[in-house]
Amino acid sequence: MTPRPPIILAGIPASPGFAVGPLHRLEATEANYAAKGSPATEIEALTEAIAAASAAVADLIERSSGDTADILEFQLAMLADDTLAEPARAAIGQGADAASAWARALNAEIEGYEAAEDDYFRARSADMKDIRDRVLQALAGAEGAAAPLGAILAGDDIPPTRFLETDWSHGGGIALSAGSSASHVAMLARARGLPMVVGLGDALSALSGEALLDAKAGTLTAFASVAEIDRHRTAAAAFDAARSSAAAYLSTPAATADGTRILTYVNIADPSDVEAIDIATCDGVGLMRTEFLFSHGLPDEDTQYRAYARVLEWAAGKPVTIRTVDAGGDKPVPGFTVQEGNPFLGLRGIRLSLSRPEIFRAQIRALLRAAVHGTLKVMFPMIAVPAEYAKAKAMFAEEALALSARGTVHRMPPLGIMVEVPSVAIAPEAFADVAFFSIGSNDLTQYVMAAARDNAAVANLNDTAHPAVLRLIREVADFGAARGIPVSLCGDAGGDPPLIPHLLRAGLRELSAVPAQLAAAKAAIAEVTL
Repeated sequence: MTPRPPIILAGIPASPGFAVGPLHRLEATEANYAAKGSPATEIEALTEAIAAASAAVADLIERSSGDTADILEFQLAMLADDTLAEPARAAIGQGADAASAWARALNAEIEGYEAAEDDYFRARSADMKDIRDRVLQALAGAEGAAAPLGAILAGDDIPPTRFLETDWSHGGGIALSAGSSASHVAMLARARGLPMVVGLGDALSALSGEALLDAKAGTLTAFASVAEIDRHRTAAAAFDAARSSAAAYLSTPAATADGTRILTYVNIADPSDVEAIDIATCDGVGLMRTEFLFSHGLPDEDTQYRAYARVLEWAAGKPVTIRTVDAGGDKPVPGFTVQEGNPFLGLRGIRLSLSRPEIFRAQIRALLRAAVHGTLKVMFPMIAVPAEYAKAKAMFAEEALALSARGTVHRMPPLGIMVEVPSVAIAPEAFADVAFFSIGSNDLTQYVMAAARDNAAVANLNDTAHPAVLRLIREVADFGAARGIPVSLCGDAGGDPPLIPHLLRAGLRELSAVPAQLAAAKAAIAEVTL
C-alpha cells in the first residue's frame, strides 16, 4: 500500500521546542447525565455541581501562584456569580434537566463572548467553555479524559486549567488551530519550556495519530516520512544543544560580543519563585508582580510586608523592582476590580489603585516598611499622564510621614513607571522627574498595534519587532540616556532570543526575563555586536 503523503500545517510559534507524540483531542468528551426527575432535585444537582467545579478551580489556585493563580481567578469569579446559573434554573423550572439547561445557558454565554467586538471578551470564551464542561462533568460524576504521557494536545484552544492539570513530566506539547502566542497558556508554556504552536487552522481537526511538533518553526507534521522524522530529530537535537550551550551563560554576567555589559534581571510572580533561583545568576529582580497577594481577596498590610521583605532579603542587596498591584484588565480581584465593557482600556493598574486609596495606601505602607530589608524600587503600572504619577508619589510621601510619626522603621524607595501606554512612550519628556522607566513590551505592543495579545486572529500583528514599537522603545531609551534615567524592559520580549538584538540596538541595556528564559537571553546577548 502506498504510504500517505506527509501533511504539514504551518502556524505561529508560541513557545519554542520540539515534541513527538500522539495527537490527543482537547474537545470535551460527552458525559452522560441521569436526570433526577423533579425541578427541585435538578436545581440541587446543579448547585452541587457548580460548587464541585468551584472547589476544583480553588484547589488549582491553592497549588498555583502569581500569574497562574490570577489566570484562574476569572473562572472562580464567574462560577461564584449567581447570575450565570439563573437561565439554567429558569429552564429547569420549565422541565429541562440540569445538564441540558446548564449546557444551553453556557452555550448562549459562549456565543455572546465569541461574537463580542471586544478582544478581551472573545479571548475569555475558552474559559467559559472550561466552566461549562467542568460543571457538566461534575453533574455526570465524570472526569475529563487524561492525555497520554508525552501527547501533543490538539484542539481549537486550551483553557489554563487543562494545561495546569496535565502531567508534562514526560514531555509533550500543544498544537492549536486558533489560540494566541500572547495568551496566558502560552506564557505558562514558555515558563515551563513546553513546545506550543498556535494558529494551525481548521485542518488540524482532521488529523490523528503520531505527529511531529516543531515549535521553533511553527509547524505540525502528520503522516511523517522517514525523511521528515530525520529532519525533525536533527532540528530537535540542535535545539537541545543550543539550550545546553546557553546554560553555560547562566552563571556569568551578560555582555555583548563586543563587550558591552547588559544588566539582566528576573521577573517573578510569587515570593516562592526565588527558591529556585540563584541570585548570583542575575542582577536582581526587574519585575515582581504583586497581584498574587490579591488572588484570594484583599491582603492586609502585614501580609504584603512579609512577602516583599522575603524577596528583598533573598536578593542580598541587589535591586528588586516591585510593581504596585496591576489588577483589572484580565486580572479580576473580588472587592477591588469592577466589571467593564472594555477592561484593557478601563480602570486597571494605577487608575484602579488611585480610585481605591484605602487599598493602595496599605500596599504603600507595606512597601515603605519592606524597603529597609534591601534595595527596593517601586514602579506604577498603566501610567498615562503625569498627574497619575504625581498623585501616587504624593501618597508615598504622606504615608512615609505617617510612619515616621508612629516611629515605624521605613525607607522611601526610588519611584518609577511602566512604559506601556503609548502616551508615555511618545512623550517621555513629560515624565522627566521619575526615577526610572520600565518598558512593558506586552501591553505597549498590543496598544501600539491595536492587536490584543490573546486574540489569535490578530496574532501576526502583535509583534514587538514592528518598526513602530521599536521606534518608541528607541525614543524612550534615548531620552533616558540623555537625562540619566535608567530604562529597562520587563515584558516577554526581554527573554525572547530573536527579539533581543532588536532591543539592544534600540538602545536598551537592561532586560528582565522569566527565570526559565534567562540563560537563553544571556546567550542571545553574547551574539550581538553593537
